[in-house]
Amino acid sequence: MLDLLYRVAAATPTPVVPTPTTPAPSTSLDFFSTIMWPFKWIVEAILVFWHWIFTSLGLPADAGLTWVLSIIGLVVVVRSALIPLFVRQIKSQRKMMEIAPELRKVQEKYRGKKDQLSREAMSRETMALYKKHGTTPVSSCLPLLVQMPILLGMFYTLSDVKKHAEWGVGGVGLLSKELTRQFYEAKLFGVAPLHTSLIEAVNQKPDGWEATVTILVILVILMIASQFITQLQIISKNLSPEAKTGQAYQMQRIMLYILPLVFIFSGVFFPLGVVLYWFTSNIWTMVQQFLVIRNLPTPGSEAAKAREERLARKGKAIDAQGKIVPLEKYQAEQQRLYEEAQRAKEQAPKRQQPTGKQRAKKQAQKNKPANEPNKPGAANEPNKPGTGEAKPGGGAKPGDAEPTDNA
Repeated sequence: MLDLLYRVAAATPTPVVPTPTTPAPSTSLDFFSTIMWPFKWIVEAILVFWHWIFTSLGLPADAGLTWVLSIIGLVVVVRSALIPLFVRQIKSQRKMMEIAPELRKVQEKYRGKKDQLSREAMSRETMALYKKHGTTPVSSCLPLLVQMPILLGMFYTLSDVKKHAEWGVGGVGLLSKELTRQFYEAKLFGVAPLHTSLIEAVNQKPDGWEATVTILVILVILMIASQFITQLQIISKNLSPEAKTGQAYQMQRIMLYILPLVFIFSGVFFPLGVVLYWFTSNIWTMVQQFLVIRNLPTPGSEAAKAREERLARKGKAIDAQGKIVPLEKYQAEQQRLYEEAQRAKEQAPKRQQPTGKQRAKKQAQKNKPANEPNKPGAANEPNKPGTGEAKPGGGAKPGDAEPTDNA
């Protein structure tokens, strides 16, 4: 998600500062702005609401602290509203991790088979597996796709403040021309303008640019560190051993070290207000992720084992339904499940091994009574002339002379 935000932000053209010979840009909206309009309107409404609250408490309207607190309030409101989607995303991702070993078995079963029937059979078995566990690959991505427009709306609302102020216009909604000008003039700690980026401070060197550069460098480092820690705790603690053997895990490890490099080069172009928003959002994500990993870890992961140990020290355990119960109740449930499994095993019909023709023939001859002829009526069949052999089970006819020693 952050990588996508970076690519979109990097593709945004540099705003043109109006001059006496450069008219303000047209207010006509392009296709992307039209799509983002409702999300930016919501973000501006929340930002203006928090600004009104803090100014009502006596803070100056154009003070940097007022707008910084408004940005923090904006992050808290939006991220709180996205918690249900976040929890759903976590559960979907966990289910996908749980069925990963079974999916690999299906893939191994049809490895190298490229005919149409095999591919259709593989697809049917895969979909049956998804249906059995109540998940699909799309279900883990859908919450993220729903969050994306809102987060992009936050990003672009803060990024557009500078060009809107320089053009003498307001935002798309409640962020009026006057409020936009106040945001533009706000300075953190009275020295660092919220609309200035690190590269602008170094190149233009306004009054107090050394303090601005220092603040921006510290915040960019903290932004990158918080992002790194968030991803590190996911791949180091909340993945099962099976998940750590797949290609997706290797890609996550690579991205863990690539993304900080991306933000080092892109963070110098972000205005201070955007950096503050991003750092606050990363802190929220890091704390939220920590709580999820601690209380809802992936089964089989190191975080799950640590949780079981914590519960065991308190005399508790997790039952088959995922509920925390006393240890005695958990042990009784495990004993009951074991006994049920043993009874089911004993009652299950024994599987008869297939028998080859030669083996079946030998067993039939071995189990046949000694006085039983091979074929029906074979006992009454005379010996064939000239053979000198008696058929198995054959006997003399009534009235035949008994053989003597002189015969």
